[in-house]
Amino acid sequence: MAATVLMVASAAILFTFGLLHLVYTFSGSKLSPRDPALRTRMTEVSPVITRESTMWRCWVGFNVTHSMALMLFGLIYGFLAIAHSSLLFASPYLLVVGLLTLGALVALAKAYFFSIPFRGAAIALVCYLASVIASMR
Repeated sequence: MAATVLMVASAAILFTFGLLHLVYTFSGSKLSPRDPALRTRMTEVSPVITRESTMWRCWVGFNVTHSMALMLFGLIYGFLAIAHSSLLFASPYLLVVGLLTLGALVALAKAYFFSIPFRGAAIALVCYLASVIASMR
């Protein structure tokens, strides 16, 4: 039971961060540059890889896909913990994939983001590890 609760907590943290990120992407200015001129330039300049988009459209797309990935992790691991915990906790593959994903998120949040996403990812990782350890008992 403790393993399931901890896994659901880990999944819920990532899902919540993903959902908030998605909301912030499409409403308000939390993910916009502080300098309005930079946003204007981002809508005018295309990346080197293609002229079919702008840096602003890429920025929005990257934020949306980032949100979707966090929510997908939360939905899949939360569902597995609740509905198929024996499968999840008996699968080294699923447990390693989850661990590597969370470890990478913590490292990326530390290197490229700010304290709130870093702390959230770190707490999710701790809950995940505690869940795996609790499942072994």
